[in-house]
Amino acid sequence: MLKRITCLFLSVFLLSSCSQPETWRRQPDKKINLHEYQSIPADFIPKPLTVVSAGDSLTEGIGGSSNKGGYLPYLKKRLENEKGIKGVHFYNYGVKGNRTTQLLKRLKTDEIRGNIKKADMVILTIGGNDIMKVVYDNLSNLQLSAFEKAKEKYITHLTQIVSFITQENPHASIVLIGLYNPFERWFADNKELEKVVTEWNGAGQMVVSSFPNTTFVQIEDLFSNTKENLLFTDHFHPNDRGYQLIAERTFDQLEVKALPAISKRYLAARKEEN
Repeated sequence: MLKRITCLFLSVFLLSSCSQPETWRRQPDKKINLHEYQSIPADFIPKPLTVVSAGDSLTEGIGGSSNKGGYLPYLKKRLENEKGIKGVHFYNYGVKGNRTTQLLKRLKTDEIRGNIKKADMVILTIGGNDIMKVVYDNLSNLQLSAFEKAKEKYITHLTQIVSFITQENPHASIVLIGLYNPFERWFADNKELEKVVTEWNGAGQMVVSSFPNTTFVQIEDLFSNTKENLLFTDHFHPNDRGYQLIAERTFDQLEVKALPAISKRYLAARKEEN
């Protein structure tokens, strides 16, 4: 039992840290209706993109060498290579050690709240430290049932976070990046840990899918069954390559839903201005 507790403690602790548009042709003396305006290709009018990134150490960028937010520099480069995007500005509010309750409190501060209101997208990394708290609170008798109870609280708090963001900015695309198990290479037989990570990812995906304009990014598989070293020297946070893969997976998911939706909203807004 002690060996099982120690294994689970070490592993979980380190968890914390679009149809083709029709060709648009201008016709003299013809008023453009909304349907025609929305059929303009998304890259016809390059647009700026404002992104709020918030959460824990993965957003702060612990383990990365850029000191600019872990996966964010890689994601920024991919986004700015899109010809329909005219520059990307990130507001980074990642704090190492943050749990869902702490993130919710910070989101309500004047600065972050104000930037959420003007954001096109809000990206979150949160949940690893909620798992770590379970370990701290149950060190003497760590059981899977404790993680199940904490998962229900995680669902409640994450729902409150996404509800708050939606309330402040109904049009913002919300992205939740999932959890991963950095120690699968060393604890491949630890089915309990695998179960915890998988179930918490399922819970996160369930929460965001119940809201409009949301995307869940699954990254657990990126760190599993790979011979490539994707972790920093602390064997816990991603290294530069790990963050790069997270950014690439995130960008791939954004291309499916979030970016087309942002483009459509942008074109609709310009239509109203005219």
